[in-house]
Amino acid sequence: MLREIILAISQLVDLLFQLYIYVVIGRVLISWVNPDPYNPIVRFLRNATDPVLERMYRVIPLVFGGIDFTPMLLLLLLTFCQRVVKAGLIQLAFSLG
Repeated sequence: MLREIILAISQLVDLLFQLYIYVVIGRVLISWVNPDPYNPIVRFLRNATDPVLERMYRVIPLVFGGIDFTPMLLLLLLTFCQRVVKAGLIQLAFSLG
């Protein structure tokens, strides 16, 4: 019973990470054009990613030649965390027997 709950939580966490990765990718794609700042989709993407990206800008500014690599670093970190957390939860579930 507990194993199934933890496995379901691992799938939910995996899905949440994947959805946020898609939000970051959407933010990157809209940054290539001049989007309407009042568009609800643009506002959602900015509100969802700005807090994380702004913290990363303060710690590691990755702008070279006018190209911002901070979202790429965020995507790499999210993918790494997604895999580590999912593997840890699965390992925990199967260690409970």
